Amino acid sequence: MTSLFQILMLLIDVAFMIILVHIIMSWLINFGVLNLRQPIVAQIWDGMNRLVEPVYAPIRRRLPAMGGLDLAPLIVILALYVLEIILRNNVSLFL
Repeated sequence: MTSLFQILMLLIDVAFMIILVHIIMSWLINFGVLNLRQPIVAQIWDGMNRLVEPVYAPIRRRLPAMGGLDLAPLIVILALYVLEIILRNNVSLFL
């Protein structure tokens, strides 16, 4: 059962990294550092959007309009941290 705990923690870490990379990439695209006309950048961006949009979409529907400010990634990161805390506090159930 310890392996299950470690796998869950790994999945949380991977999800956090994917969201973090998506956030950084969106900043780089908006500031003109990355260009979506480059095929590799466009492919990576499309892949990242396909990974995170199913998670962001329900959150965006429930949030009020914030005038261009997207709080969905912040809410997902907070939810991942909450899940990690819950798992760490209940690690005895996995032993």
